[in-house]
Order: sequence, then structure tokens, then C-alpha cells
Amino acid sequence: MRIAVVFDTPYSDWSPEQHAEQMAREHALGDEFEPDMEYQVAQALIDNGHEVLLVGVHDDVRDATTRLAEWKPDVVFNATESFDENYDLDYLIPAMLESQGYRYTGAPPLSLLVTRNKSMSKKILAFHGIKVPGFRTYRLGERPQGEVDLQTPLIVKPMGADGSEGIARASIVRDARALARRVAFIHKRFGKPAIAEEYVEGRELYLTMVGNGESVQILPPVELVFAGDASRPESRIQTKRMKWDLAYRKRHGIKTVYARRMSKVAEERLEHVCRTAFRALWLRDYARIDVRLADDDEIWFLEANANPYLSFGHNSAEAAHKAGMHYEAFIQRIVDEAMARDA
Repeated sequence: MRIAVVFDTPYSDWSPEQHAEQMAREHALGDEFEPDMEYQVAQALIDNGHEVLLVGVHDDVRDATTRLAEWKPDVVFNATESFDENYDLDYLIPAMLESQGYRYTGAPPLSLLVTRNKSMSKKILAFHGIKVPGFRTYRLGERPQGEVDLQTPLIVKPMGADGSEGIARASIVRDARALARRVAFIHKRFGKPAIAEEYVEGRELYLTMVGNGESVQILPPVELVFAGDASRPESRIQTKRMKWDLAYRKRHGIKTVYARRMSKVAEERLEHVCRTAFRALWLRDYARIDVRLADDDEIWFLEANANPYLSFGHNSAEAAHKAGMHYEAFIQRIVDEAMARDA
């Protein structure tokens, strides 16, 4: 097939040929270097025998729309995570693709908007009977007033952040004064609304799902584990540094592993939460659901990622590997699911 890989890039004037050259350079650096996600996806599609066009978008879609119209892809692999370096605008490229009649992989604009708003996604899942932590939201300029009727400790983060942005040890607060300080910090530092939610003790699990409708597959869960001395909540949250700084993770004994065994009750509840979230949030082709498994085997929905990171060696690709799909097969599965659905 002819597959256009569309992605966000800081290089507003780069042609598909320049991206192809950069992809070749990055892959030539060997196993010690991790190529950009879009280049990994594109190389996997090439290895699967497809003809691939690399289309980078920065702050103007006109060049991309022209190239797509001229090239006429059979399907577009949507690898965008932002527009003009703004992650809140990640829905714009799928909206453009939809408006012009292209079949593309992944979630539609509505799902991207709803899942990025952590408050909205929690309200939807609560409506469907799924357990979510108690929370309060604060628009820009709003401040907590007096005591908060939530169970402390709380974790405070930007409403629509991605990749653990805005999450640090200081995100865990235990009183109204600390809450007000952290909300003010989020507003000033990130220019986004803040959400404060009850911190749920338990195991943090990430579940990648692939497919559509009744046949959607839940891949083996991946779990975040910490060194034995991480006893306080602020020592057991995935900060941005914990997520991306490999040297820091190694020093502090932080690992992402295939989930340890859990009870049959927990497994059944976990499947119910994932399938409910996938349908209720109108997710499509692939997604990731993040939950907490409490000591009493209750599953608490934390958030959904409608457009999860797909690079080799990271959570979703590792889960696919555990399920028996090598990386090229995982990327092909996403394309196959997009091609097979009705719309």
C-alpha cells in the first residue's frame, strides 16, 4: 500500500526527501541511539513492503495537504502528537485528514479532545460505573477556597499535560496551603488549568489495546515498579525525569516491567475497565489505559492515552512483544485495523 506517515516536526520547511535522509541517518547510528518515533514507524512500514511518504507538519498544514493530494495515499498513519509544539492541538491533524476524506490510523478528534481533558474523561467513566479518584479542577486564575473535601494526599498536575509534564515530587500535597501553592505553580509555569485528585495507593498499570469493536485485544499489562525504599507517595509517581531519564531510573531502581501476577478478580475488573473505557471514550485502532490496582483488588481509572507513544522498547511496543508481535507486526496490526473498520 501507499502509506503517508504524518507527524509533527520542528522543521517547518523540510521536504519528505529530507525526512527520509534524516531517518536513514538516525537508523544508521545503531542500537545505542533511538530514532524518532515517526522514523521507527515509517521504517517498520517500509520493512513490511509498503511505499511510504514522510510528511512533517509544524505550524502550517498547507504543504501537507498539497503533498497528500498529489501522492494519494491508501491510508495515513497519524503519528502527530502536537501542532506548532502545542500538545493541546493534537486533534487538528486528524480533523484535517477527516475533512479531506483520508482514512487514517488512530483516534478521531473527539477522542483526542476528551482524553486530553483528564476531568472530562473521568466524568465519562464515572457515569459508566468505573471507579475514578475524587478530584477538583481549577481554571486559569482560580484558586482553591478553604479546605478541600477530598482525601489527602492529593496529586496536582496540568489538566491536559502529556508525557508526565508538570509532575514532580512537589505534585503530592497534603493540605490546603500546599494545594494552593501547587495550583498557582501549574497556572504560572504551564499556562494550563490544574487538576487535583486523590492519590490512590497501589500498583500502576499501563494497558495497551489494539483493535476495534468486540474484537479489541488487551495486550499484557505493563507495570511501573520502584525500589523498596520508595515508601512515600511522592517517591512512587512517574515524574517526567523518571519517565525519560534512563540514568536516573537506573540509579533509583525504577523499572517498567511486565505486570506481576494478580488475582482472578483483579484481572476480570481490569478487563471490564479497559473495555468500558475504550468504548465510552470512542477510542479506535489502538490506545493505552492507565490504572491503579489497589490492595483490595479494586481498579481505579487514572487516564486514557488515545495516541500513545509507539517507539520500540517503550510500553506499548513491549506489551505487543509480550503478546507475540514483533515491532513490524505491531505497526502493521494498527494499519490493518484502520483499513478493516467501517469508517
